[in-house]
Amino acid sequence: MPDFKNKTVFITGASRGIGLAIGLRLAREGANIVVTGKTTEPHPKLEGTIYTAAKEIENAGGQALPLVMDVRFEDQVQAAVDKTIDTFGGIDILINNASAISLTPTLMTEMKRFDLMHGINLRGTFLASKLCIPHLKNSSNPHILTLSPPLNLDPKWFRFHLAYTMAKYGMSMCVLGMAEEFRRDGIAVNALWPRTTIATAAVQNLLGGDTMIQQSRTPEIMADAAFCVLKRASQSATGNFYIDEEVLAEEGMTDLAGYAVNPNEPLMTDLFLN
Repeated sequence: MPDFKNKTVFITGASRGIGLAIGLRLAREGANIVVTGKTTEPHPKLEGTIYTAAKEIENAGGQALPLVMDVRFEDQVQAAVDKTIDTFGGIDILINNASAISLTPTLMTEMKRFDLMHGINLRGTFLASKLCIPHLKNSSNPHILTLSPPLNLDPKWFRFHLAYTMAKYGMSMCVLGMAEEFRRDGIAVNALWPRTTIATAAVQNLLGGDTMIQQSRTPEIMADAAFCVLKRASQSATGNFYIDEEVLAEEGMTDLAGYAVNPNEPLMTDLFLN
């Protein structure tokens, strides 16, 4: 099994939620975690900053490099990549986690929100991948893991929130295309998506509030699934659209009750899978 000790993991949107959970999981294996994000000061509705996340990661056993970065802007992403190389000497894993959401129909979608979702989700994923790939080529087991859903052109996925679906599917198309484009370079490019809703700030503040939180799983299930994917040999595990519980089942983990926020509540299936 690949050793994560001293491997460098570049995570977009790592201040909280799934991005932080993945950082903590890999930090426990001794990895260097680059914590990128926009949150530098405490926010009333968003727990954590890049600096509190970095502290948690260091306490978990990894080295942390907190960097202020808006993934929409090329100069900021390039500066973060350059600082990562200066600090750790390379990049072994990229986690495309940063994402914006607005589940609005066409006539209710403000164009500034449209631009935000496409700027962060699609453009940010493409940009971070583009700038990290030259360094990933030098890694012994390079991975890009993007948090996006399986591609499915059934109209039901587009009917109620077209702009968001296009933005998330744009991330998935990056996976589809880059997996083939960089297969000969030995870079694994995969997607990971949850079977159920995950207890994050987006669910709490934008989707279903505490009711949906109680019907969700914790971000740790995505972190454990990501760990299982990232330890696989990059040359043979690429171009996949993984679902968290299916990845864990492949590893012999079928009792997932411990990931439920409230074991007494029925789980809510994720909106792209129900």
